[in-house]
Amino acid sequence: MPPEPLVLGFDTSAAHCAAALVQGAQVLSSRHIPLGRGQTEALIPMLEETLSEHQLSWSDLTAIGVGTGPGNFTGIRISVAAARGLALALGIPAIGVTTFAALAHPGDNAVLAAVQAGRGHVATQLFRPGQPPAPPAIHPLDQHPPVDDDVRISGDVAASLADILGRVILTPAHPLAEAIALIAAARRDHDGTRPTPLYLRPPNAARSTEPPVQILT
Repeated sequence: MPPEPLVLGFDTSAAHCAAALVQGAQVLSSRHIPLGRGQTEALIPMLEETLSEHQLSWSDLTAIGVGTGPGNFTGIRISVAAARGLALALGIPAIGVTTFAALAHPGDNAVLAAVQAGRGHVATQLFRPGQPPAPPAIHPLDQHPPVDDDVRISGDVAASLADILGRVILTPAHPLAEAIALIAAARRDHDGTRPTPLYLRPPNAARSTEPPVQILT
């Protein structure tokens, strides 16, 4: 029997640098460093440390999983660019996973995944078992449309939104990078698209002055 796929997932969509290594459905390693700046410089060394912890190299990977947001514009670009470069250099697929999908994983419940969208707004997406997810949307936090009684709320604004909507908070089954890696492992043979950032509104900040990501092969 061939070995289970080995997938490295990572995310820099918020003030952190996070990575996880999974083999099939087993989480081998997980790292999360709070980091407001310097994600470009921190990401590749973190990924290499994650691999070397298990005496593995880039060539052992079956696929790459990357968080595509929504979140910080610069952070998302850093991870997506790194994932595309690594996939091209290694000849393996890179699978983009949204923060919403990671929050709703493994999909056993009806979940409203919710993250901060700035300016007093919240970005949400509704997931139901066995159904395609609803389109993502942005609403003022205190004016979010009601949801059905069976829906649970997950994400960094779950407590506030659950209180407003009168619903139950769902703690994610896995940290963000772990969920990204696990979802990518499950999708590796069915997702042929390149990872693309999920931007729900146009950026309102100046272009990043950080140097481009260096891809080591």
